[in-house]
Amino acid sequence: MDKTIYKSRLRNKGQVTVPQEIRNLLGAEEGDDLLFYTDEAGRIMVSRAQTIDPEQAWFCSDRWQRMEQETQADLDAGRIVEYANIAEALAALDEIPAGDDAED
Repeated sequence: MDKTIYKSRLRNKGQVTVPQEIRNLLGAEEGDDLLFYTDEAGRIMVSRAQTIDPEQAWFCSDRWQRMEQETQADLDAGRIVEYANIAEALAALDEIPAGDDAED
């Protein structure tokens, strides 16, 4: 891996100017939050904080991600039913007794 070094000076109150090349690599722009963390080897890492649109935050919830994994497992195992159209799919749903769980 090519090792390029960029220099910046630590200023008053701990401020540092992130070199333009690094900002470009991070895709960071003015006003973006940056994350600083250490890896297992003790190296300091920096990344741009990924902000989530509040309207889409539900997708990142543990519950939703768990349901995504369960759905993918069902797809991978072939536990699916295909219908020719929406009317057939709705009719099949109507045939499921109330309170009947699909879980084993």
